[in-house]
Parts: sequence; structure tokens; C-alpha cells
Amino acid sequence: MTRRFMPISNPSNPYRDNVQGKANEPICVAGLLDRSKMVLGSSYEGDKPDWTLEEIYNRLEENAPRIAIIGGSSDHPAHIMDDQTSARAAIRIWQNGGVPFYFSTPVMCDGTAQSNQGMSYSLQSRNAVAQMVVNQLEAHSYHGAFVIQGCDKQPLGVVSGLAHLDRIRRYRGEAPFFATFAPAHVLQGGTIPADLYAELEDVAARAEELGENDIAADLRDAMAYILQCSSNTAFQGVLERAVDRGLISKAAHKDFEKRLAVATCDGKGGVCAFNGTGNSSRHLVAGFGLVHPAVELLTAPPTQAQVNQAIDSLAEMINKPEFGVANLIAANIQNAIRIYSASGGSTNLMMHIVAAMIYGGYRFHLQDLDRIHHEVPVPDLFDYSLTQGRDIFALATQCCSGNSRGMETLFYELMQNGVPMDLDAPTVTGTSWRQRLSDRERLSAQHVKENPVILSTPRRPFSGVDVLTGNFFETAVVKISGMTTSQLDEFDRKAAFVLYYDNEEDANRSLLDSRLLEKLKQGKAFSRTNMEAVVKHNAPDYEESWLTLDDEGLFDQMVENGSLKLAVVISGQGPQAFGMPEMFTPMQHINANRQLKRLATLISDGRYSGVTYGAAIGHMTPEASQDGGILYLQTGDLLYLHLRQGKIQFLDVEAFHNGSVAFSFEGIKEQRAALAQERMKTIRQRQRQVAASNRLSNHTDAAHGVVPIPVYEEATLDFRTEAKFLTVTTS
Repeated sequence: MTRRFMPISNPSNPYRDNVQGKANEPICVAGLLDRSKMVLGSSYEGDKPDWTLEEIYNRLEENAPRIAIIGGSSDHPAHIMDDQTSARAAIRIWQNGGVPFYFSTPVMCDGTAQSNQGMSYSLQSRNAVAQMVVNQLEAHSYHGAFVIQGCDKQPLGVVSGLAHLDRIRRYRGEAPFFATFAPAHVLQGGTIPADLYAELEDVAARAEELGENDIAADLRDAMAYILQCSSNTAFQGVLERAVDRGLISKAAHKDFEKRLAVATCDGKGGVCAFNGTGNSSRHLVAGFGLVHPAVELLTAPPTQAQVNQAIDSLAEMINKPEFGVANLIAANIQNAIRIYSASGGSTNLMMHIVAAMIYGGYRFHLQDLDRIHHEVPVPDLFDYSLTQGRDIFALATQCCSGNSRGMETLFYELMQNGVPMDLDAPTVTGTSWRQRLSDRERLSAQHVKENPVILSTPRRPFSGVDVLTGNFFETAVVKISGMTTSQLDEFDRKAAFVLYYDNEEDANRSLLDSRLLEKLKQGKAFSRTNMEAVVKHNAPDYEESWLTLDDEGLFDQMVENGSLKLAVVISGQGPQAFGMPEMFTPMQHINANRQLKRLATLISDGRYSGVTYGAAIGHMTPEASQDGGILYLQTGDLLYLHLRQGKIQFLDVEAFHNGSVAFSFEGIKEQRAALAQERMKTIRQRQRQVAASNRLSNHTDAAHGVVPIPVYEEATLDFRTEAKFLTVTTS
């Protein structure tokens, strides 16, 4: 049964008052509907087509809801099945009395863009998507949207654009802009073919025989993962080292790479199965109340019945301000942040959440996000694992089988664990969360008996991404959920030597060098007095026996024990300097090296991929190109990592030599002014590698979402007082 849409309550109707639109658009609508029927073929559900040009004209004249179906470019795996979903949506919009249109946005694949120049455009593409969405919706005067949600920056780019447009429409006294999101299904991870697995195991066994135990262990670690594009980077790092040590030929390496690549992705596409930015965005956008549960977590493109549920609910939202996109994100901001945190979401989203709120017209800062995150402890309720069969495809399977309700289940379990949630916040079902959760069927996480991803009992009492501060920078972020408790203990309250790189390319070359630690030792990169001070702090039990060793012996003992901590600093990667690329590849090279991942944290003014795990610290502000403290660091400096307290400090070396943990960055900028000047020249030269048209100049910093300055300046509303909630009366 269809849900007839009401006409839009707008003081003006461009299609009534401007005859050109009614001359141009009917053939577009008819063409879309004709193609949709053809795509659906025998699965088409409906009466004989009645979308004549005259009837389309009449609907435009009467201000029937003009709903844009927003898809993505099919050169991204998430969107290769968009034609089916858009066809189902177009048919249902027409059946409900609306007027369907279709357009798509470019969608950058961050996996494809890793470690090439494309990464400098990835973050910028979010703002570009927002601009394109506003351009198209305003030019053709659409009232609402059905969004086929993709991956990487596209989801929050569209959310930002729709929230911004909703705010503009309110300012002009027009009807609110409504939208519903249908995330692309989850792509099933690949499996290493049996013959290839055996060959890789032979390489590991040969490495063991030759005493290359680190390569054997790291290769087997990579083989344990569900095969995905990100795991290929782990293989790359290990196999490069195997070539370097003569275990395999370069030709064998390339053959392994090819066979791994072609076995990675399922042919029907989707969002990759790891909990990266794509799936984190799925959870976050659902937390904003923008996703109908019928289409939230699927293992294949949605059926007509599932699309119908999402489209039919639009009837409850038309003309109602509380269901406008800008209001939905403000009313649900607490829910969204807590769902994002409890599900171990991508570090990238720290910026995207802030940006979406600012685009919606609200004053919002990274510290506002952190305050909501830490108002009450948000437990880790997401037992996600790529080695134990608990990826997002497994979660989608649990939802499709009827044993889990996805983010509704997580919402419920957060409340059961004492986390306050805004139950009266509106959602695209046309109801509040309170009404949605009043149906308790299959709501508890305990309905999943085997390998549950969402839990009732927390894995640990904290999760999410934390904001850091320090004496040489203002803000940075670290994904606590990406670190095991034992790894957090390994780095917390430790002194670390800076290993400084001007850019990612230099860092990647160095981190792939199997002799990196040997070169640091032979080159005496760290002074004897600093090493002794670090031993006294990081490994006091060994002070007496180790300090009698020579420099090389001391270095070796610190590496073997894990007390030689390295702060791998990659500078010059910020938004204005280089577009803020992800530091996934260097972090993956660290994680694929058994020795390095015990020793190294990576610190950058760049971003991190959603699939990054380990001691990864990014988004540092001010960035190097804005005279941030990170510009002045150099190899051999000492930093103090106090992650549980949310601090990274530049150590006062003299005090540290005397056994005291004190912090001082005073005078460093003045002392290293000439060094900073030379580095700034390098940053400006390197910046020219990025097209001037797409640089993130005239934008805010990472703590303010990296949005255009005019967008930021117009964001003046207080989200805490402006949001409208639903009041449900019961008889």
C-alpha cells in the first residue's frame, strides 16, 4: 500500500512560475522511470506505467514533492549496484505521488587513492560533494532526497550539503528539506585461495629456517585477516622486506600481489567489510536518525519492499520542521557521538561530525564533541574482529537473519549500560527513537548467540576517539578503540624519541627499510644521555644492568625489551599544507613490522584511515604550515605520552636527565627558527603538487571541521537550544 505524499508548502513554486523547467524536466522524469522499469524487468512491481509527460507536468505545477535520488559514481565499489536501488526508489516515489529525479556525485575511493596524489584531494572531496549537492538541489528546486550512501567522504559530504541547504531554506522562509539515507550493502571480504595460502606459508617456513622470524610472524599475521584492500598493504610491507632479505624474488612478490588483489572484492560490490570510514559513516548517519532500519545493514542491494519502507516514511516528514536534515543532526548529536564511540568509529569522523554541525548552522568544535563523548563513560560494545569472523559483513548477516537490529540494538544496549540517549529525537521513520524501541522484538544483543559483534556486556569501560592536548600543540586525536588495553599500557606514561619526517613519502621509504633500527643505532640518532634517562623512566628495573653497556648494546636491549619508544612524526600533511591525506600506509607499515609496532606511535597533522589500528595520533593543530609546534620537532627530541590523561608533552630534557618529569617547549621555536624557515620553503614547494583549484586554503583547521571560512562564520546557532524533539502523547 503506497503512502501518498502531500504537496510542498512553499510560498513559491519555480515550476509553476517559470515555464522553462516544466518544458525541460518532464522528459528527464519519464526517462528515469522508463529506465527504472527496464532495469527491474520482471521484478517490477506496479500497475501499467502512467508517467505521461502531461501527468509529470501536472505534478510539477501542483508542487508535488520533487525528490532527488542521489547516487555515487560507479568507479567506487560501493556504487556499482546503484542502478537497481535507484530504479526501485524512482518507481516508489512516483507511486506515492512524488516526482523522482536522479543525479550522482563523484566518490573517491580512499583505498585506491592511498599513498598517491589523490590522497591530497580526499578530504577536499567532502566539501566538494557538499557544494555539488547544494548546487544541484538549488538549481532544480528539489524538496527532498533519497540518498544511496556510499563510502569514504561521500556520506558526510552529502549530510553536510543537505544540512546546509535545509538551513538556507529555513532562512528564506521555505519548507524544510527532508532526506532519507540508504547505505550501500556490505561487501563480503575475500579469502586467500588455498594454493596461494600454501605458497605464502612456504615463504614463512623458509623465513623461519633462515632465522628471519620477524618476517615469518608478520606474514602469518597478514594471512590471518579477512582479505580486503587494506590487508594488501600489510602484505606489501612484509613482502617488500622478504625481497630485501633475499627470501623471495621481486617477480614472486608481484605475482603474490596480483593473486591477492583479484581475490579481494566480491563482484556485486558494496562498502568494504572492515569498520573503516565507510561503515563508521553507516553507523554515524544511522545515529543521526537519517537511516531507515529496513535498509541499514544489508548483505545485498535492498529489495523493493525494503526501499518502499524507506520511501513511504517520507510521507510523515514532508513540511515538518522537526524532520528537516539540520534539525535531525542537532537533535541526534548526542546519540550519534555515543553510537560512533561505542562502535569504535573511524578517526576521520572526528572532523566530519564537527563539519556537519557547522554546515547545519550550529556553533560546534572538537571540544564540544569530546565533552559529549566524556560526559558519561561510553563503553566498548563492539566486538569487531577481522581475524575471528566478526567483520561488518557478519553484523549485516546477523541483521538480515533477524537476530539483530543494528544501531537500534546498539542504542538499546548503551541505555542498558547507563548511557543517557535522547529518546525523543526524531528519525526518518517519521517517529522518535522512543517509538522505534518500544518494539522490543530482537532488540537485545543477546539474541545473537554465535560470534556477536554488538555486545550486552562491554569489552572494556571506554572506547572511541579521544582528544589530546599538549605544550607544543592545541589539539590532536587518538583512536583509543584502535588500541588494545595492553598496547595502551605499553605507550601510556612513556618517554618517546622523536623520529622526524618532512612528509609521508620519506616516512614510507624509511619504515619499509628492514634495516631502519640498525641505521638508527649505527648513526647514533639518540644521544647517550637521553637513552639513559629514558631507561630510568621507561624501564627502571633494568637501570643498573643496562647502563654499564656500550651505546650499541644499550640500544639493542631497549629495542628487545620494548622500552625504546619512537614517536614517528610526519609533518607538513595538514589541510592547508597538503590536503590532509591519510597516514594509513605508514601506520600499516609499522603494524606489519613486529618490532616497530611494539616501539612506535605515529604522530601527524594528517588524518588516519578508518581501518587504522594501533598507536596512531593525528589531526594535530595548528598544523606545520600554520607555525604549529610539530614544525619545530626534530629527530632525537623527547616527548612524554600520557594517553589516558589526554596529553602529549615536549619534555624538559635537563630536568629529565635529573630524573624529573617536567615539560617545557619555551624557547624551542626561537632556537629553531632557521630550521622552521627551511621546512616552510619545502612545504610551499611541495604544496604545488596539489592543484591550486582544489587546495584547502581559506578553510578552518581540523578542530573546526576543515570547512570553508564563510560556512564557519555563518554557523551561529546553539545546537543545545535550537533542536526540536518529538512529543508523543498517549491516550
